[in-house]
Amino acid sequence: MKSIYLALGSEIDPEKYLICKFYFESQLSDEEAAESIAAESSIGTWTDVQTMKEEIKNRLAAKVFKLEKNIMHIAYPLEMFEISVPQLLADIAGNIFGIKFVDNLRLLEVKFPSKYIKSFKGPRFGIEGVRKLLKIKERPLVGTIIKPKIGLSADEHARVAYEAWVGGCDFVKDDENLTNQGFNPFKERVEKTLKSLDKAETKTGEKKNYAPNISAPYSEMIERAQFVKDNGGKCIMIDILTCGFSALQSIGEENFGMVIHGHRTMHGAITRNEKHGIHMNVLAQLSRFCGIDQLHIGTIVGKMSGDKEEVLKNVEACIYKCGLKSAFPVCSGGLYAGHIPPLMEILGKNIIIQAGGGVHGHTKGTSAGATSMRQAVDAVMDGIPIEEFIKTHEELRLALKKWKR
Repeated sequence: MKSIYLALGSEIDPEKYLICKFYFESQLSDEEAAESIAAESSIGTWTDVQTMKEEIKNRLAAKVFKLEKNIMHIAYPLEMFEISVPQLLADIAGNIFGIKFVDNLRLLEVKFPSKYIKSFKGPRFGIEGVRKLLKIKERPLVGTIIKPKIGLSADEHARVAYEAWVGGCDFVKDDENLTNQGFNPFKERVEKTLKSLDKAETKTGEKKNYAPNISAPYSEMIERAQFVKDNGGKCIMIDILTCGFSALQSIGEENFGMVIHGHRTMHGAITRNEKHGIHMNVLAQLSRFCGIDQLHIGTIVGKMSGDKEEVLKNVEACIYKCGLKSAFPVCSGGLYAGHIPPLMEILGKNIIIQAGGGVHGHTKGTSAGATSMRQAVDAVMDGIPIEEFIKTHEELRLALKKWKR
């Protein structure tokens, strides 16, 4: 009997189907493996069932329409999905990863019908909105993460943030594991750091932004977001995977009127294995649909994994034209001023460049580290080789002296 799931060579209407590309390795033949994955992720189970109707088969069976060596393309009828990222992932990235005869399975990319994408609200600010908020028209944004990750008091946190802002950072954020610990309570930290932000704006004449980490159980996230807004904050940060797409989508639909910064902590458990899991570009698209305005996408250089091809795919997921505003790609992880020229050469100007240790580890302290970052951006924007620029810019020279390798 011909399989209802195999439709090799068929023409697929991209506006009627959600199309997934998978890498797979299996103990079965390619056709058997593809059929089983399509079945498990749509209407099938391990045996025939008496409750199955012919019209359900015709309407809702996923279809494998292209099959190459270790690569399959599956089309899922749009009718399968509601406007819910948790429900979406339960279908296209659910039980299929647990099928015992599939040794490896990786969701490489997803193409969504435009009607489905436009059902989401997407970013409220996006690249243009964030630039307008900070009055930065063209250059990359420069940011830092307060270090050490945990251990500073609220007063110390606010002081370090101030030093970063007056040194030249546009953006300061909490680290992913700093939330509401006793040594640095959330409300006290937010109040004091936002006061430091006001002082820094007055001193520098520049607009600044701060992203406190509101990650928590959902009801607490709502309370924390409201507290930030009530205290004049313009941005909040969420650990997108540890909080989950349900919380992320719900927060994005709230009308807080603040920039949402997305940290991708834990993503490596899902994205790093090149043969298994989910590519980060898929998670980036879904985060954008949910309303993330700024999203970590990798660095190419620095301490975190992610080659040029992978990071460029992540950037594309943030900015491709789809009827929603673009999310601001964020480069973060083991960066310092010397990484800025190659980052800008590869990724352009529409990025946020964040350095934690590369700011606070500077020989002359946090302010000098922030200044070195801005100097590196200025050098690239002015078309001056960094080796020439350091002759008249001490902070950048010292950064390169300490870290260049």
